[in-house]
Amino acid sequence: MISQNDIYHARILIVDDQPVNVELLQYLLQSSGYQAVSATTDPRVVAGWHAAQRYDLIILDLQMPDMSGFDVMAALKPLEADAWLPVLVVTAQPDHKIRALEMGARDFLSKPFDPLEVLTRIRNLLEVRLLHREVKRYNAGLEQTVRERTAELQRFRSAMDATADAIFLLDAASAELVDVNQGACRMLAYRSDELLGQSASRLGLGSPVALRALTGQLAIEGAPPMLQELELMRSDLVAVPVELNWQLMQRPDQPDVLLGVARDISERRLAAEQLEHMAHYDSLTGLPNRTLFFRTLENAVALAPEQDQCIVVMFIALDRFKSVNDTLGSLHGDELLRQFANRLMQCVRLRDTVGRMGGDEFALILGAPREQLDPVQTVHDVRAALRRPFELDGHRAELSASIGIAMYPDDASEAQALVQYADIAMERARQSGRDGFRFYTAGMNAQVAARLDLELALRRALEQEQLLLYYQPKVQLDTGELAGAEALLRWQRPDYGLVYPAEFVSVLEDTGLIVRVGAWIIDAACRQIGLWLRNGVGPVRVAVNVASRQFVECDLAQIVQSALQRHGVPPELLELELTETALMSNSERTIGVLAQLKALGMKVAIDDFGTGYSSLAYLQRFPIDKLKIDIAFVRDITTNPNDAAIARAIINMAHSLKLRVIAEGVETDDQLDYLRHSDCDEIQGFLFSQPLTAADMATLVGSGRGLAAYDVK
Repeated sequence: MISQNDIYHARILIVDDQPVNVELLQYLLQSSGYQAVSATTDPRVVAGWHAAQRYDLIILDLQMPDMSGFDVMAALKPLEADAWLPVLVVTAQPDHKIRALEMGARDFLSKPFDPLEVLTRIRNLLEVRLLHREVKRYNAGLEQTVRERTAELQRFRSAMDATADAIFLLDAASAELVDVNQGACRMLAYRSDELLGQSASRLGLGSPVALRALTGQLAIEGAPPMLQELELMRSDLVAVPVELNWQLMQRPDQPDVLLGVARDISERRLAAEQLEHMAHYDSLTGLPNRTLFFRTLENAVALAPEQDQCIVVMFIALDRFKSVNDTLGSLHGDELLRQFANRLMQCVRLRDTVGRMGGDEFALILGAPREQLDPVQTVHDVRAALRRPFELDGHRAELSASIGIAMYPDDASEAQALVQYADIAMERARQSGRDGFRFYTAGMNAQVAARLDLELALRRALEQEQLLLYYQPKVQLDTGELAGAEALLRWQRPDYGLVYPAEFVSVLEDTGLIVRVGAWIIDAACRQIGLWLRNGVGPVRVAVNVASRQFVECDLAQIVQSALQRHGVPPELLELELTETALMSNSERTIGVLAQLKALGMKVAIDDFGTGYSSLAYLQRFPIDKLKIDIAFVRDITTNPNDAAIARAIINMAHSLKLRVIAEGVETDDQLDYLRHSDCDEIQGFLFSQPLTAADMATLVGSGRGLAAYDVK
């Protein structure tokens, strides 16, 4: 019989790397009467301690830095010959609970602790642990006298009734019930006499044939207890999921007894079902997630041939969703996605599948005989559903969608390829102006492959030093002298020749490589300026372009300062050029970075001025030295009065703010003459020089050539 004293003297070990958790559990147990409570914050010693002390209960935290609770349980298993780990795990992760129970843990505690739950679960586990010990003692006592066996049976009877678990004793030969405890009566809602009148198969314990086979397995010398998960049947025909631990009690001159200890695992089963749902359904919309969507599509593709069906996969991306999300906030953005998911469900048949692929992307699976399938009509239904405004807590939002379509077996015969092709077609629809749809064609895949090849080649270009800089000279209009140069990126691509930025800069920006390439450009320009200084060419002021992502994703000021110091370049010989868009993206951070650069003595120019914000207000906020008139206004400056007026206005505005003005793309004498008479400060363009290699630029500087005398104002 398990006494109160036995329970309170049970050996308990607390394992947690957080001292505060150890102290909390120690205080809770000791203040409740437990006498033999030990603790450690080092999980690596647990197996050795248990081998020496044979703890009755180990309270084990799962998440520890030096050795996880799962590793501790793996180390404990060889020490428990009957595979009964006296482990109560502590975790806040539902998926960790299931895994821990599968590895042999007996129960779990959730964080934060509920003192009543902690004490109840500890007591229950200790009762079961001590009960197993009593069972072993009982088996040993069967070899003693009848009086001793009777006394032992009574103690076992008391222990059986003391535990909350259900215990069943069956005659091993006939598989008939011979005894049960009160836990079994409570679990299955029977009186004791009623329960003993039921057959084992009726209760769900197993058929006579199965139970006798189980007895045969347990009778093998050294066989461990058998653990099963099954459902027992209550008196009201409600199924109770249980974990059933079987042991064979063999006694000399006595019938063998099959002992089954059942624990209700309804809570664990519910947690597993919830985890299963979380693993396959989107928590926001309730739609199948990417994993379940692919599994459904794979099944549909596998069945399509025998059902003579055509399958359509639609990939749907909401246009401008990020703008709505940023403007109204993520809560309203989530509500919009929920509303759209509901509308999407109404656009398809019950047998079709709607899934959320992530973010603002959804997908459909439509299946039917080819003559009954009309994907275009479904597209029209989806677009019509989007045209109705979304009501978001007093705000109205209107959206469109870009839709890509791929078909089985026309485009692909595998689920992965179908989704990939539908995604490619969706991107093409988005690039074509949004609010449209495209069917996949083989040519799209070729373009995607070419884009991927370009991206990989660009990564190699940076690693293999295939990038180089050309330099386009700038000239001062008041003196005709060389004013410096702009560094222009080129790519010497193997087997292709010299590649210009227009063909690859967009890929650099999309992939984020622009940050690494931008840092390379700064370093390469400083290296060349330093070489010119040291080899007698003299000081040459060089301007480099800076992308907006360089302000956000790296320490631009540190990169520039390091390059200047590394190559021994005075700061005034390096200029930075950035677009109005780059200037206004994260403007507060940009102002701070520019202030650091200005403190070094550098000049800052706004490139392509006139094509972005073109606001006097922002020009006053930022530490700017120069404006570059975009080539779009210079090209027709002598033939288009509007362009001429804009150029003159930019020059006058800049001068009023004490800023110098550079005109780029100057190719004719008439353009030069107009800019000279409009008091423009500097020009660059093919009229004076095309972009030059570093060597040719050095030759130009050494020649002293500038604008011809008659061109100078």
